[in-house]
Amino acid sequence: FVAEGIQALREALTCQQGPAIETLYLSPSGAQRISDLDVTEVNVVEVSDEVMQAMTATVTPQGIVMVCSIPNNSLADIAVTPDSFFIYLDRIQDPGNAGTILRSADAFGARAIITSPQSVDMYSPKVVRSTAGSLWHIPVFESIELPKLLKELSNPECIVLSSHASESIVDFRATGPCVAIFGNEGAGTSSAELAVTARTVAIPMSGQAESLNLSAAASIVMFTLSRPSHG
Repeated sequence: FVAEGIQALREALTCQQGPAIETLYLSPSGAQRISDLDVTEVNVVEVSDEVMQAMTATVTPQGIVMVCSIPNNSLADIAVTPDSFFIYLDRIQDPGNAGTILRSADAFGARAIITSPQSVDMYSPKVVRSTAGSLWHIPVFESIELPKLLKELSNPECIVLSSHASESIVDFRATGPCVAIFGNEGAGTSSAELAVTARTVAIPMSGQAESLNLSAAASIVMFTLSRPSHG
């Protein structure tokens, strides 16, 4: 997959886990930007500004483009503790939402991001850009059916966000490992659809907005799950 910019490069160079750099492409301006970074162990290809412009999707490229390998992560390698929580994205379509959710998951200590079949490609350029480097901090698992995930994690507790739920996320306390499920931006998700047992929780809102953006709602849920009293 392709990653752009100095922030992604810094994470790729400093993180022991996550995607590895296969090739780093630099324009003259990009080479100047990374003068403080050690790229001696990296396969570097220098290109002209015109070639860099053609390679990138951004309007004003930084002159830094990496081709990286997608890690071969294994769920079995994740250490699950009683206060672990995971994020499951069910048919999420918007790349900006997906990347922002991954960034928040990194910030609030989620153990992994897992997507269902028919979800957005987590390694597409827009998603990668939206993660702001967090893609190197948290493992991603794509196209996994939820029942299979729950079996792999030894049947953790599940919660689904719903505006109709009577239980507030503020009052929710998991009794062990937890999977927070977020559904499609338009259609949403119900536990009946997923064929799993899940508690539905709502975010209390005192203002006039009818609903929250998916990534904003997910961030609030993750912050709540990350509190020390969780578990």
